[in-house]
Amino acid sequence: MSRYSSAEVLERVLQAPLVPVFFHADAAYAQRVVKACYEGGVRVFEFTNRGANAFEVFTQLQRYVREHLPEMLLGIGTIYTAAQAEQFIAAGADFVVQPIMTTDVAEACRRHDVAWVPGAMTLTEVYTASQLGAGLVKIFPGNVLGPDFIKSLRGPMPAVKLMVTGGVEPTQASLTEWFGAGVNVVGIGSQLFKGADDVAVLAPRIAPLMQFLTSRAS
Repeated sequence: MSRYSSAEVLERVLQAPLVPVFFHADAAYAQRVVKACYEGGVRVFEFTNRGANAFEVFTQLQRYVREHLPEMLLGIGTIYTAAQAEQFIAAGADFVVQPIMTTDVAEACRRHDVAWVPGAMTLTEVYTASQLGAGLVKIFPGNVLGPDFIKSLRGPMPAVKLMVTGGVEPTQASLTEWFGAGVNVVGIGSQLFKGADDVAVLAPRIAPLMQFLTSRAS
């Protein structure tokens, strides 16, 4: 189970608003990646349920994080069913992210007081997610919708907390565009890890971005 309530997790995510989105089938490599991100200043990490052994890797990764990276929140992404949510919550997921929105996953997260981040692509979906209890809604795919969609959404929905995934590049220009449009959190996947066979490149790549976001918020 998570060490934190859903409200505590949401507060911490909003304070550390760059979330790497990552999967790898090798647990040892995944540990090195998460450690490098931590050294770069990341404090929230989404491991995705995209491989046959994702649960086994996540379990090992969660054990490693709690022992060696005490300030890191580790969540699970690409969750479709309540059974999947229950399995990963029992393994210690600090939050659950969906590419879609399902009421059974919402209920599983609510039952365990685990932060639920459903995916949405329309204003109706964003509204429905909020009504179902999502404190943070994932706008996906961001590369299709673009920052202008966020700006338009912010007119009728100024208060909903939004995370965009897809289409965010690890550059100050891209972060400025998305946060300027009105998102609260960004998830970055393949763009962040491009050319990172040597994980030593990750911390120097990430640190300036985290510093930029920190200075922007102050």
